[in-house]
Amino acid sequence: MEKLKVNVVIAGRTYPLIVNSELEEEGMRKAARLINNLILNFEQNYAVADKQDVLAMCALQFASKLEINSLQTSKEATEVLNKVNELTHMLDDHLK
Repeated sequence: MEKLKVNVVIAGRTYPLIVNSELEEEGMRKAARLINNLILNFEQNYAVADKQDVLAMCALQFASKLEINSLQTSKEATEVLNKVNELTHMLDDHLK
């Protein structure tokens, strides 16, 4: 598979990237759009003068969403596993 060269602009700077597929390219472009929209939102709603501060706020926003989703998924998996175990015990009791 041929690698693709992609240029994305984040906070006014262009970053050349190499991706493995069109799907990765689409993902990179969408991520760059989300970051730029979040930067614009932070700049409009907060008195932030330094781009580094805005980028740090963006990183925190994305990382915290990822962690929250991970924690929620883990909690749901535990609940499903507990329910499956409960049902297994009920079936075992019924079949005895």
